Amino acid sequence: MDWLERTAKLRQWSRSGTRAAHKPLLFLYALGRFQQDADGELRYSAVEEDLSRLLSEYGPPNRTTPAYPFHHLVSDGVWEVRTDRGPGSPGSGVRELRAVGATGRLAPDLRAALRREPSLLGRMARVLLDLHFPPSLHGELCEAVGLELEPTETGQLTAVRRQQRDPRMRELVLTAYEYQCAFCGYDGRIGAVPVGLEATHVRWWAFGGPDDVGNGLCLCSLHHKLFDRGVLGIGDGHRILVSQRFVGHSPAARDHVIALAGRPVLGPQPGADPVAAAHRSWHAGQVFHGSPRPVTAA
Repeated sequence: MDWLERTAKLRQWSRSGTRAAHKPLLFLYALGRFQQDADGELRYSAVEEDLSRLLSEYGPPNRTTPAYPFHHLVSDGVWEVRTDRGPGSPGSGVRELRAVGATGRLAPDLRAALRREPSLLGRMARVLLDLHFPPSLHGELCEAVGLELEPTETGQLTAVRRQQRDPRMRELVLTAYEYQCAFCGYDGRIGAVPVGLEATHVRWWAFGGPDDVGNGLCLCSLHHKLFDRGVLGIGDGHRILVSQRFVGHSPAARDHVIALAGRPVLGPQPGADPVAAAHRSWHAGQVFHGSPRPVTAA
């Protein structure tokens, strides 16, 4: 049984690039808990709060209960659920899972495979991260689920990728935006080398986003992270959106984030493609959280 292939092909509801990160987030959480306690079970009532937080912070904007993946991940052959009545899930209802003391853990065959080959866990986690989340979130997501991965734990990851990323994208995007952050104008260098500037996919590569300038932004490290977390977005007229869910009271938070609301995107230079409307729309629907802050007079 190829566990990497099974991990890459989780059954998810999908339509036109819609994000459905519920199963991948539960699977990552389960791998993290297995790494800490290979024999432990996850009682739904005890982990519900953790899973809700993960879905809120790293899932798509449309909310769902963690009961949904807790029940449905069984169908992928990597997860099992038991209750006080015996094996089997009672369904995807929150009350039912709580009432019958539902517990879940990795499927027996998978647990055995992970014990035989400990490096498999890291490779499976990398598959989930690469196929469902942008690289800017991988480190903090591993920390959030309690996973400790070695940098070399990629193994057969390339075997399950749809395609390889284009290494030229970073240079193309940074050149198009003249080596400055499209949101704040930051353009720091050490000598001739730009520092703290990154090429951002607007529509994530994991969801069919192409490696081209029309799907890219040059952003500083801060604004790249906030863009991928759904705090920042791009609205009509290529103006910056700031989520009402973002809270910051310090002058730095106001100046570097809140004050961006309504500002025009800086760039790209004439002759380069701006962010395509389809990619802006995808990010607004699948990543940006909440409603945008209203633009206030300076």
